[in-house]
Amino acid sequence: MEKTGLIELNAVVALAHHRSFRRAAAEIGLSPSAMSHKIATLEQRLGVRLFNRTTRSVSLSEAGEQFLARVRPALADISSAMEAINQFRDTPSGNLRINASEGAIQMIMTSVVAEFLRRYPDMRLEVVTSTALVDIVAEGFDGGIRMGESVPLDMIAVPCSPPLRFAVVGSPAYFSQRPFPKTPDDLSRHNCIRTRFASGALYRWEFVKRGQQQIIDVEGTLTLDSQHLIVDAALQGIGVICVNESSIAEHLKAGRLIRTLEDWTPAYPGLCLFYPANRHVPAGLRAFIDLVREMNDPRGLMPTLLNPASRMKVEG
Repeated sequence: MEKTGLIELNAVVALAHHRSFRRAAAEIGLSPSAMSHKIATLEQRLGVRLFNRTTRSVSLSEAGEQFLARVRPALADISSAMEAINQFRDTPSGNLRINASEGAIQMIMTSVVAEFLRRYPDMRLEVVTSTALVDIVAEGFDGGIRMGESVPLDMIAVPCSPPLRFAVVGSPAYFSQRPFPKTPDDLSRHNCIRTRFASGALYRWEFVKRGQQQIIDVEGTLTLDSQHLIVDAALQGIGVICVNESSIAEHLKAGRLIRTLEDWTPAYPGLCLFYPANRHVPAGLRAFIDLVREMNDPRGLMPTLLNPASRMKVEG
């Protein structure tokens, strides 16, 4: 029998996990057609069908389930062995997959990401952005970057930004026709551009002043799911928005957007890089963690283990 390579075995594991040729192909760096060819060739070589396919679904056959049960731990051992050797290199090599929100990765792109690729030219970094908080282990990511309060409790978190603030803003043209809101309740008389998350939920605007908290489900004629589009809509004078101030800093400085309710939007803990607490940390991820700590605080902030009994405190 012709020898089977690691790429075919990894293709089986990826397809079994994603149950989608497109997503599995993206994970291992193949085109969907090449992925399909790898699986079909392996099945022909073995003389059994590993996957049941329809026009709408992909699932493991009984033979595929037994095959996967033997192959998956063997591949994990091979991966661990290769990673152990990587520790002896002068610089790490390999792949690093990070999941983050688009706004989060924008904040660290010119600092951490650019510097990481400069220092470690043998590393290949893949960043996947989404508004939804995904299970990074189940989805095959090495780590994630999110707001500190959103980090799952069983993860280790490393602060990677200073404290952040949201800002309620609108264009000069918009406010030329309407009075500035003085309290969050005044937003009921404004056209607020709403944010829809990938989960389907709408973002509710949060305000705090002198210990008084208000959470408002704002009303408006436009709902968007893209940070860029939300800012563009505000620049066009359609309505007011509530976004991270770092994403609109240049527009505020240039006067294209005007801030309001600033005394109702205090700073809060910023972004965190997080990763599983109970798994071996690959050399590439370790290098990324060390760089995040170095650039966030020259003293080197220690990672914080989040658990139900102790929420993380992020140092700025």
